[in-house]
Amino acid sequence: MEPSSWVLEVWGGLACFTRPELKVERFSYPVITPSAARAVFDAIYWKPQFRWQVTKIEVLNPPKYIALRRNEVKDKAPSVRTIERWMAGKGQPEPIWADGDRDLLGTDAKGRTQRQTMALKDVRYRLQAEIRPWPDFARDLPSFEAQFQRRAARGQCIFQPYLGCREFPAYFRLVEAEHPEPPSVQTDMDLGFMLYDVFDLSRPGTCDDPPSVSLFQAVLRGGVLGVPDYESDQVLKGQKEATPC
Repeated sequence: MEPSSWVLEVWGGLACFTRPELKVERFSYPVITPSAARAVFDAIYWKPQFRWQVTKIEVLNPPKYIALRRNEVKDKAPSVRTIERWMAGKGQPEPIWADGDRDLLGTDAKGRTQRQTMALKDVRYRLQAEIRPWPDFARDLPSFEAQFQRRAARGQCIFQPYLGCREFPAYFRLVEAEHPEPPSVQTDMDLGFMLYDVFDLSRPGTCDDPPSVSLFQAVLRGGVLGVPDYESDQVLKGQKEATPC
C-alpha cells in the first residue's frame, strides 16, 4: 500500500534553523530544513514503528532576518544515566548555574554568556510528508494515517511543535484540500548544501546512536523546495555507526 501525502501549514513569529558550520553564533538558513519539518510532524504524531519522510517544503512568507542577543549557559546538561541516578537518590545533584560571581560559582562553574542569533521572523510554510513504516509494521499504515489525520485536524500534539529552537513555538493546521493553492512567494534561490538530518533514517534508532549528519543540495524554485528521499543518492550521508543500548 502506498503512503498518503499529508500537508501541514505551519507558522510562527520567530524561527532559527542553525547552519551546522556556525555553531557559536547561530545563523539560520533562510528556509526550514527537512529535519526541522520532520520534527513538526513528530510533535503531532510519532511512534517507533515508523518515521516521517518530508517530500516538499513550500515557502509562504519571504525570508526576513532579525538579530537577537540571548543569554546562554556554558555548561552542558549531564547524561541521561547521570540524571536517572540523581532521581534514584544515588548521588548529589549538581545544578547548572546560570549566573553569579566566580566566588559563588567556584572554579569549575562556567556561568552564562551572551551570544548573537540571526533568526527569521514571521515565517509561514506548507510542509508535505509521508509516513514510512518499518518493514515489520507495513500492514499498520492505514491505522497510523487515520490517527495522524484525527490528531492534526483537532490541533492535538504530543508536545508543542517548534521552529528550530524550543523557545520559538510553531502553530499548525492540517491542509485537507486535495490541491492547495501554490505558494504566493515565487522565489528562486540556490541555498547550497543544507542540513538534511542529524540521525540515520535508514533504520529504527537506538537510545545510544551517535549523530549521523546528512546534507543535500537545496534549490528553491518558485517558492518550493523539493526534498529527496533519504535513500536517494542526492543525500550525502556520513559514516553509519550504531552502539547497542
